[in-house]
Amino acid sequence: MKRADGAPWIWNITQDLLPGATQIVDRFHVKQTLHRTAQAIFGSSGEQAKQWGTARCAELDDGGLSAIAGALRPHAAKCADAARCRLYIFRNRHRMRYPQFHKQGLCTSSGVLETGCKLAIGTRLKRSGMHWTLAGANKIIALRCCSLSGRFEDFWERRNDPIAA
Repeated sequence: MKRADGAPWIWNITQDLLPGATQIVDRFHVKQTLHRTAQAIFGSSGEQAKQWGTARCAELDDGGLSAIAGALRPHAAKCADAARCRLYIFRNRHRMRYPQFHKQGLCTSSGVLETGCKLAIGTRLKRSGMHWTLAGANKIIALRCCSLSGRFEDFWERRNDPIAA
């Protein structure tokens, strides 16, 4: 599974490196895009923008991509951001099947992963007075991840097996 913000270059790399991966546009990024589009349509300080964006986010959560496209349609001719958002939704619709992804037990937002990285890796590497080489940081990250995932012993067994190494 690969979550990203929907930029075409990310999906090209994903297709090359992980051809069988389920591609999911990070739901948080889509919601940010919908709220920014609402502000472009209605103005950044208006209550109407907030209500419109919130309604589109609810449709997104429910799998209502057609409803979102329909809500964007009347604004697309006079607002470039609305036209771009509509195209973004259309191009990534197969990566935004959130109700289906949730039924499969897949995570649709990267916040959990980002927080995990911050806690598991960032706190270990960014302690006071620490300086790392890239190679050293990679090694300590591997050890930390093995330890936190309960696979520390597996790591050492693989290191002792010359064929696996």
